[in-house]
Amino acid sequence: MQIRALKTWAWVHKWSSLVCTAFMLLLCLTGLPLIFSHEISHLLGNEVEPPELPSNTPQTSMDKVLNSAKALYPSRVVQFVFRDMEENNSWTVSLGKTAMSEDDTKFVKVDSRTAKVLQEPKFNEGFMYVMFKLHVDLFAGLPGMLFLGLMGILLVVAIISGVVLYAPFMRKLEFGEIRKNRAPKLKRLDTHNFLGVVTLVWALVVGTTGIINAWADLVIKYWQFDQMSAMTAPYKGLPPPTQLASLQAAVDTAQAREPAMRLGFIAFPGTDFSSPHHYGMFMRGDSPVTSRLFKPVLIDAQTAKLTDSREVPWYLATLLISQPLHFGDYGGMPLKILWLILDIFTIVVLWTGLVLWWKKRHHTAHHQIETQQRVALNQAYASRSSSG
Repeated sequence: MQIRALKTWAWVHKWSSLVCTAFMLLLCLTGLPLIFSHEISHLLGNEVEPPELPSNTPQTSMDKVLNSAKALYPSRVVQFVFRDMEENNSWTVSLGKTAMSEDDTKFVKVDSRTAKVLQEPKFNEGFMYVMFKLHVDLFAGLPGMLFLGLMGILLVVAIISGVVLYAPFMRKLEFGEIRKNRAPKLKRLDTHNFLGVVTLVWALVVGTTGIINAWADLVIKYWQFDQMSAMTAPYKGLPPPTQLASLQAAVDTAQAREPAMRLGFIAFPGTDFSSPHHYGMFMRGDSPVTSRLFKPVLIDAQTAKLTDSREVPWYLATLLISQPLHFGDYGGMPLKILWLILDIFTIVVLWTGLVLWWKKRHHTAHHQIETQQRVALNQAYASRSSSG
């Protein structure tokens, strides 16, 4: 019974690994630069830092920041205003052809103290953009995200089945032992098993968070249906405002509502994170965890008065926490270096597993050919003997 169960687990491990290996290799390779996305962007000169000014330089009005960005593209609609978590002296404004359009979005980075334009970042082109899109959705949108999520599920199945198979195998060897003096096949198998155990927890964490992230679009849409619709219910059926209130006044209202938090990003009326009648002010904390958990504060876009504010539900909180964890973006450079090392180890695990399967398949095919040739020779010899 135990042998039959191990054979079943071996079959599950083999095919779950084979189906997802090519895509997991792609995700590991594209994930390497994404771990250091900020550092690479700085190295390539894609991010311009705000100039050094006295530390007591006050922040300018958000209306001036907005006007500086809109002056470059007066015919476009402001979609979002956001800032990097590590940068407090600039805002980036995204402008689209419409509030919901995603094609040909323009970005303008503005100094938050002087309202001067610093640069126009190219977030939707270049090497890092290609790496990001390949890693997230294979340039296929939601279907690509869900497909990679399925591959992530197969990866988790392969890891679990590999652990089940590894336990009885290691009874015969010391932990981490690699039989260097034996056949290359055994050395490759030992390397595959050892690195698989070393990266076990990390691979489960990254695989699980990857599965969660693959559902991001659907989770956000459900949040809009579940929470946003309830928060904006009093405005249902009303025409959208023709004149927007001061952005700075809306920011002040949100900050007064959540004085212990700071503004992370602003969603303008008509975008996915607001309604046609509201500014969506998303506040965040200061700790490594709470800085990822945004709290939405809806501000009436015509009067700059508070409409509603509530904590994000568990499913959206899970998504927000899993996104930075997937790339090791919680513990600074030491954690990023650890993520890099474990990513490389995982590439080796995937590659050695692929080679083991290919060598075994080639050996089996070669053995079958030899057997067929031997049978044919025996039949020919028997035929000659009978005719003689």
